[in-house]
Amino acid sequence: MNVTLLYFDDCPSWQTADQHLRALAEEMDLTIERVEVTTPERAEQLRFRGSPSIHIDGVDLFADPDAPVGLSCRIYQTPQGSAGSPTADQLRSVLAARR
Repeated sequence: MNVTLLYFDDCPSWQTADQHLRALAEEMDLTIERVEVTTPERAEQLRFRGSPSIHIDGVDLFADPDAPVGLSCRIYQTPQGSAGSPTADQLRSVLAARR
C-alpha cells in the first residue's frame, strides 16, 4: 500500500508520524512517500490541512472538512488526548480499514 506523508519542516510532529509509519511499514507492507509542503500555493494544490497529513491515493485518512488548508501544525484526537500526530494504533486501524 502506498502512503504519502505530507508535512512542513517547521512542524516537529511530522517526525513522530514518520516514525509510526516506518514501524508499521514492514508489518503492513507500506511504501511511504514523504512530501514536504513549502508554499501556501502547494498547500492549496494538495488540500494540505496541516502537518502531518497522511494520505492514500490523495485521500486524507484523518480528514476534517472544516480544517483550513495551509501551512500549520495539525492536532489529532488520540486516546491520550490531543496530540500532534495520530498514534501507531490509530494509524494501524485506519490503514487496515483501507485494505
